[in-house]
Amino acid sequence: MLPRPASSIRFPRLLLTGAAGNLGRELRPRLKAYCDTLRVSHRSDAIDPAGPGEELAVADLADKAAVAAMLDGVDAVVHLGGVSTEQTWESILDGNIVGMVHLYEAARHAGTKRIVFASSNHVTGFYRQDEIVSPRDPVRPDGFYGLSKCFGENLAQLYWDRFGIETVSVRIGSSFAAPKDRRMLATWMSFDDTERLIVAALTAPVVGHSIVYGMSDNATTWWDNTSARHIGYRPQDSSDVFRAEVEARQQTLDRDDPAVHYQGGAFVRTGPFFTQE
Repeated sequence: MLPRPASSIRFPRLLLTGAAGNLGRELRPRLKAYCDTLRVSHRSDAIDPAGPGEELAVADLADKAAVAAMLDGVDAVVHLGGVSTEQTWESILDGNIVGMVHLYEAARHAGTKRIVFASSNHVTGFYRQDEIVSPRDPVRPDGFYGLSKCFGENLAQLYWDRFGIETVSVRIGSSFAAPKDRRMLATWMSFDDTERLIVAALTAPVVGHSIVYGMSDNATTWWDNTSARHIGYRPQDSSDVFRAEVEARQQTLDRDDPAVHYQGGAFVRTGPFFTQE
């Protein structure tokens, strides 16, 4: 937890979807500092009960009516919900494509004007690790999961252009307590920097539809994150403090493994998965 809130701005009601996921569980207590009421949502009841200053909403993103009820009275959304790994096309379709349309339609009807969308670095996973990529470069998804996040970013652009709903699409790298391997020395984002980035995305005066990479201030990086400056994100942590430990644990790399060459890592050789008839 940050020693003091990253912003003094508070929302009457903030919605966190995917609150029972790994990152959702980390952000749930942190986001309470930025709202009077935190509404937490997940697709099933496998979520901790609502605590002080919280509301609980169980909603499957594929259920249009449930999503509409989830957005009622919400001022801003941190959308982590949906499928977060390479899965079957059908599950990705329901959670990350149909569910996104339901979310943005519900936001439009509820009058919600700011969404922070958990996109992914897998939108550009088929760029090589010897390239530097910015949000202005063409997408190169590494699977159906990355493809669904491309759709989410395009949907966010449409709803900004057509309806004035602002979104910051955050292409999250690897948000963990510490980097697990040498790839994460480039993609890692600390939990404290994740909070800083989410809060900046929620509170920047004007964002339109902005695409930024979710990363700490790592010495090794494949992403030009200059576009994050206008929302006021300044990472304070770095994977470099873990470098010696990580390199000692993983001294050699398999040069025949495509995961070593492409930014998407293992995702470039995982799936796509199809439901067997």
